[in-house]
Amino acid sequence: MTARSVRGVAAAAMAGVLAAGAAACSTPGGGGKDKESLVVGLANEPEMLSPLLGYGKDGNSKIFDGLLRRDADMKLRPALAAALPAVADDGKTYTYKLRRGVKFSDGKPFSAKDVVFTYRTILDEKTNNAAKGELDAIDAVTAEGDDTVVFKLKYPYAPFAERTVLPIAPEHAAKGQDVNTGSFNTAPIGTGPYVLTGWSKGEKLSFKANPGYWGGEPKIKKLTMAIIKDDDVRATRLRTGDLDGAILPPNLAKGFKGDKSKLSVTARTTDFRGVTLPTANKVTGDIAVRRALDLAVDRKAMVDKLLEGAGKAGYGPVPTDSEWFAKGTERPYDLDKAKKLLDDAGWKSGDGGIREKDGQRAEFTLWFPAGDKLRREHALAFASDAKKAGLKVEVQSGTWEVIEPRMKNDAVLAGGGNPADPDFDLYNLLHSSLALDGFNNMAAYADPEVDKALEEGRRSGDKAARKAAYEKVQRGLADNPGYTFLTHVDHLYVMNDEWQDVTTQVEPHDHGLGAGPWWNVESWQPKK
Repeated sequence: MTARSVRGVAAAAMAGVLAAGAAACSTPGGGGKDKESLVVGLANEPEMLSPLLGYGKDGNSKIFDGLLRRDADMKLRPALAAALPAVADDGKTYTYKLRRGVKFSDGKPFSAKDVVFTYRTILDEKTNNAAKGELDAIDAVTAEGDDTVVFKLKYPYAPFAERTVLPIAPEHAAKGQDVNTGSFNTAPIGTGPYVLTGWSKGEKLSFKANPGYWGGEPKIKKLTMAIIKDDDVRATRLRTGDLDGAILPPNLAKGFKGDKSKLSVTARTTDFRGVTLPTANKVTGDIAVRRALDLAVDRKAMVDKLLEGAGKAGYGPVPTDSEWFAKGTERPYDLDKAKKLLDDAGWKSGDGGIREKDGQRAEFTLWFPAGDKLRREHALAFASDAKKAGLKVEVQSGTWEVIEPRMKNDAVLAGGGNPADPDFDLYNLLHSSLALDGFNNMAAYADPEVDKALEEGRRSGDKAARKAAYEKVQRGLADNPGYTFLTHVDHLYVMNDEWQDVTTQVEPHDHGLGAGPWWNVESWQPKK
C-alpha cells in the first residue's frame, strides 16, 4: 500500500487541501515555459527518500539506480550491473558483475561495497523498513573485489532478480548515522539521472539533472514533483498551465480531450481498488458477510460508471488478464444470492431495513483518503451496493495518519498492485505473519491453507508449481474473502505534447514520479 495518503469536519479537511494547493501554485517553472524543465502533478508524497527504508524499491527512483532496471516491456535490463546476473547452485546463487566508472552525484566512486552495505542495512533488524520481508530469501551478500557482488539465497526464490531493481545507497554517505532518522533520508546521494535540490514538505520536490550520470546527462535539466492530493486542484493547475503533466481520474481526464496541445496517455496496471474486511470487526469478520459482499457489489457498473471503461473488474490482487490469474474465481454480481447467504447465517432485516444478528446491527465504517476522488466514488458505490443487501456502510474520509490506527476495526478503501511477480502482492496482502504490519495485510487476514500456498509459491523455483500454488491462494481468497476487490484501474495521464516517443510501462499501484509517461524522463527527446 502507498503511504500513502475527516481530520475533523470534512469541510475543514477540504479547506486544508485547497490551501495547500494554493500554496503549491507558487511552484516555479510550470506549464511549458521551456523544454528543459518539467513540472509533474502527483497525488502522493514520499515519506522519505532513502532506499534503506524502502524508497524506490520497485525501480525508477530518479535519484538512484538499482543493479537492474525494467524497460518499456517490463523486461529486466542491466543498470549498475554490467549484465544480467549469472544464476547457479540450482537457483540459490546470483552473481552480478558491476558497471565500471560509475560515480555517485557527489563524485565518489560506486563499487560492490555499496551494494553489500545497502542490502545488509535493509536486512538489519534495527532498520525500520516495512518491505524487508521482500528480501527474506537472502542468506548472505558479499563483495568479490570492487566489481562483483554475490547473493546466496536460502531457497530458490524465482523472482529474485526482479528484487534487484532496488536502489543502491552510498556507504560513505549513509553509514555512521541512524538509518531510521538520519539526514540521508531527506538529503540523499545516488548514482541516478537526477539530484535532489529541494523539498518543501506537502508542496513539491525539486531535482536537477545529474551532469555526471553514467547514462548521459538528461535533456530535461529541471524536474519538479508538485504534491497535489486533491484531484480537482490538480486538474485546474494543469488547465491553467501551472503543470506540464498530471495523473487524473477518468472523469477529469476526459475534460482535456479537445485540447490539441495536450496528450492523453493510458497505462495498463495491476492497480486494484478494494475494501478491507477486518477480522476483528463483528460484522466484517463474519464469513457470511464477506461472501455476501463479494456477490452484492456490481463491479461492471463500477468499471462503466466510475472508470468510464478505463479498467476492469477485480476479483483479487491478480488482474483477470494476467497469466497468473486463476480462471473460474470470478464472482458474478448476484444480489439475491447475497441476501440468501445473509438470511441463512441469521442476519435478519431490522430497523430501516438494516440486518441484525444477536443484537449486532450489520453496519461498519469505511475510510478513504481525503482528496482521492476515485476512492471516494468507489467507497460510495460499495456502500450503495451493500445497502441493497441490508448492510449499512458509513463512509468517512481522512488522512492516512487518521486512518491507520483505525484499520484493526474499520474498513479501508485500499489500493495496491505490483506487476513484477504475484509474490510481490499476494504475500504482503494475505500472509498472517504480516497482519497490520504497517500497510501490509490491512485486514489481518488469516487462513492457514492460504499461508501454506503463499510459502510454496515463494519458495519454488518451478513456474508450474508456482502457478498451482497461486491458484490455491486465489481460490482460498474466493472462498474466504478478507477483502472485497472491486476494480483494477488504468492510470490516466494528461501532459503537454512536446516530447517524442512517449511510452508507459505496466504500472504498479504506486504512481509516483517513477511511473507514468515520465518513467524514463531521463531519456526524453524534445519534438523538433
